[in-house]
Amino acid sequence: MQIILLSDVKSLGKEGDVVKVSDGYARNFILPKKLGVEATPKNMEELKERQALEAQRQKEIYEEAKAFGEKLSAASVKLSIKGGQGGRTFGAVTAKEISAGIEEQLGYDVDKKKIVLAENIKNAGVYNVTIKLHPKVSVEMKVEVDVI
Repeated sequence: MQIILLSDVKSLGKEGDVVKVSDGYARNFILPKKLGVEATPKNMEELKERQALEAQRQKEIYEEAKAFGEKLSAASVKLSIKGGQGGRTFGAVTAKEISAGIEEQLGYDVDKKKIVLAENIKNAGVYNVTIKLHPKVSVEMKVEVDVI
């Protein structure tokens, strides 16, 4: 019997997959727990429609991330950190501080988990920071660090 999975099943497949299982497994496990439905022509058509809608939604998310990335790459953030002689900071500039600086200065909400620091920022200067907005979209942004 062919089944369209409605949710991920560990040893069988992911949501939306069409899999072939034994009749007993389908009747006794998959169908009663609502993990899948029988692959009838009507259900297959509904699956295609859902996949088309999901593809359109993913494309819109990608386009939004791309446009937002262009705005971020054109901007820069200036941070002032306490420090000692020679331009060394007390501690390091973290992704959380950069995220707070972006929100305060530019008004954009960027999650600190999306900010990737190639190296620890412990000195005054200008650094390029990578921000991953989408699996296919990552942008470089300038961060200026001043020691006060």
